[in-house]
Amino acid sequence: MNRPFRFGVQTKSATSKVAWAELVRKIEDRGYSSITMPDHLDDQLAPTVALMAAADASELLRIGALVWCNDYRHPAVFAKEAATLDLLSDGRLELGIGAGWMKSDYEGAGIDYDRPGTRIERMIEAVEVLKGLFGDKPFSFDGEHYRVTNLNGTPKPVQRPHPPFLMGGGGPRFLRLAGQHADIVGINPNLSAGAITTEIGSDATAERYAEKVSWVREGAGDRFDNIELQVRTFFVIMTDDRQGAAESLAGGVGLTAEQGLASPLALVGTPSQIAEDLRERRERYGFSYIVVGEDEFEPFAPVVAELTGT
Repeated sequence: MNRPFRFGVQTKSATSKVAWAELVRKIEDRGYSSITMPDHLDDQLAPTVALMAAADASELLRIGALVWCNDYRHPAVFAKEAATLDLLSDGRLELGIGAGWMKSDYEGAGIDYDRPGTRIERMIEAVEVLKGLFGDKPFSFDGEHYRVTNLNGTPKPVQRPHPPFLMGGGGPRFLRLAGQHADIVGINPNLSAGAITTEIGSDATAERYAEKVSWVREGAGDRFDNIELQVRTFFVIMTDDRQGAAESLAGGVGLTAEQGLASPLALVGTPSQIAEDLRERRERYGFSYIVVGEDEFEPFAPVVAELTGT
């Protein structure tokens, strides 16, 4: 049985408190379910603080990051921040966490950019620590990367046993582990190169996304039907010239127009064409939670109105 559609908006900055609150309220008014932010060290607001402000400016919007980078904060500290966000937002947190990928962040901050396997292992330990500290009793953990001794995480989150964990990634090992540990899995292109390059297209075809979902299924086993599958669409083009727009878009990432139209990374066409594409993708992959960028959320609103909750 298909999950109902819901939609989010990824944004990262504003020029003032008033501008941020106005943006948040517009997103909520257009029918979106959530507001999310990246977690980088470039030109953006700090997500934890800005998301609390977003919760204050809205009534129902869920808040979260796509995704918090595990390597930027110790899980004992992050557990307190996340639980505080959940408490003060009345239980609206979606806890997105990733292993880290943007090499320029690490280099600029002087943080060791370990091999992908190490970053993934460290993140999985962090998830265990977070879940343990969200529990009702003092928690201890002795891993390769983290050690916590008889620590009672406070405050406790409103959502029990914990806020839904969202894990986003694009490689086979990560997605299998996400299937084991996450409540929401974001399916992305593989960014192990540490930067976004033109080669991203070869990992964003319809066939590759089907394979990525199969990795989640392998990791999840019997719990797969309990996982919500999410996709961040980086290219949303509302147009009557579907073919022409697809040809212009796809060429920039090394795909044919047909491959571009089929890729879950893109949505191109009229509102009705895009709505039909999303229905077909939900049937094929299971994607029901769709996130678009700030620049697209207003023109995309008719699709949200048509599909939300169906």
